[in-house]
Amino acid sequence: MLEAMASIEEFMHNVDSCDSFTSNKILCHAVVYNLQCIGESSYKLSRDFVTLHPDIDWESIEGLRHVLVHDYYSVNLKMIWNIIQKDLPELKSWLTQYLQGAD
Repeated sequence: MLEAMASIEEFMHNVDSCDSFTSNKILCHAVVYNLQCIGESSYKLSRDFVTLHPDIDWESIEGLRHVLVHDYYSVNLKMIWNIIQKDLPELKSWLTQYLQGAD
């Protein structure tokens, strides 16, 4: 998940507006692919792990992956922009803290 997040951060470097993001088709596809990877990774987590960490909305992460893969023509790129701006940094922070504590 962290690798996909790092890719998204790299791709989004210097993209400072939703319009800049949504007008760049290649960028959108690259970001959506990495969000799919994050969703697939969360799907592969054990149910015990998911249950032990209810502070993360795993169901929404998996659900986003489902939409991105199976219902891609209905993807709202403004929603993707908002996920990148708000949700991804929060998930990255949680995962980083979790992994540091797991050592």
